[in-house]
Amino acid sequence: MPSNAVNKREQLTEALKQRILILDGAMGTMIQEHKLEEQDYRGERFKDWHVLIKGNNDLLSLTQPKIIADIHRAYLNAGADIIETNTFNATTISMEDYDMANLSREINLESAKLARSVCDEFEAKDPSKPRYVAGVLGPTSKTCSISPDVNDPGYRNISFDKLVTAYVESTLALMEGGVDLILIETIFDTLNAKAASFAVEEAFEQAGRTLPVMISGTITDASGRTLSGQTTEAFYNSIRHIKPLSIGLNCALGPDLLRQYVEELSRVCETFTSVHPNAGLPNEFGEYDLEAPEMAEEIIDWGKSGFINIVGGCCGTTPAHIKAFAKGLAGVKPRPLPELEVRMRLSGLEACNLN
Repeated sequence: MPSNAVNKREQLTEALKQRILILDGAMGTMIQEHKLEEQDYRGERFKDWHVLIKGNNDLLSLTQPKIIADIHRAYLNAGADIIETNTFNATTISMEDYDMANLSREINLESAKLARSVCDEFEAKDPSKPRYVAGVLGPTSKTCSISPDVNDPGYRNISFDKLVTAYVESTLALMEGGVDLILIETIFDTLNAKAASFAVEEAFEQAGRTLPVMISGTITDASGRTLSGQTTEAFYNSIRHIKPLSIGLNCALGPDLLRQYVEELSRVCETFTSVHPNAGLPNEFGEYDLEAPEMAEEIIDWGKSGFINIVGGCCGTTPAHIKAFAKGLAGVKPRPLPELEVRMRLSGLEACNLN
């Protein structure tokens, strides 16, 4: 493993023991502010593409790299320690929606290079504050453990092996592009997360080096469960064997509704915790109304309650939100890692912890 990678890993781990680290906010929300049209997404290279591609935000790393770089800069200026690559839907599986599966590797590679260059730019200005790039692996547009056909419960539109193949390709490209860690996020199906984590380990073996891994699941509604039916603790038990740097929750809910699940995760989790919630629930226009000061109040309370180690924002959040989080959490001690009783921790839809 290159010495700089080892140093970054040690640096990141030490920083997490000293303070709450700030993750960036929503990429999609910031892209929407540019009001891009079909021709903006296409650029010159894809001007004659045979299907509509408006909404393919990951493609903008190729066709509008300045916009993506400026969004990264805005979040770093707001106080983010970690920025996410613009690769949430960049797997071959999700890119199939635009008939662009063959571009998956290039998009992951260029997105990672873009984020890396912006972080390096900020570190050059202020070497005392390291900036980290999280290579994002999204959940894909398909689910491995739930049938999309109500008339055929046994049907699956994706296999575990196909997910693994897609995630390996994306991970290797992100690593080549210079990311500091891998973030498996917005996991609504734990089997997808297991495929992603298996693929990441396979990519590490192929690359001959490892990176820290963050895993973040999604509680989809007030039931307190993921889409595939697991409670927070059951989800944690399902993936704890991976021994990631952090396990967290993101998306779907605003901070008020997510609080009880953040507290629960903090109680059961042996690793660092991460959270990046939405700016409330979407209104009738699909927009998010929770302003930065109001959202920061909840986030700061999480910090003071000892729930979090890494915090940022998901849908609807902007640099203003991240700036408010960073300012409000400055000086707040991070959650200490608990010493939990050694038990056999199993799970189905519920957790099953045996002495």
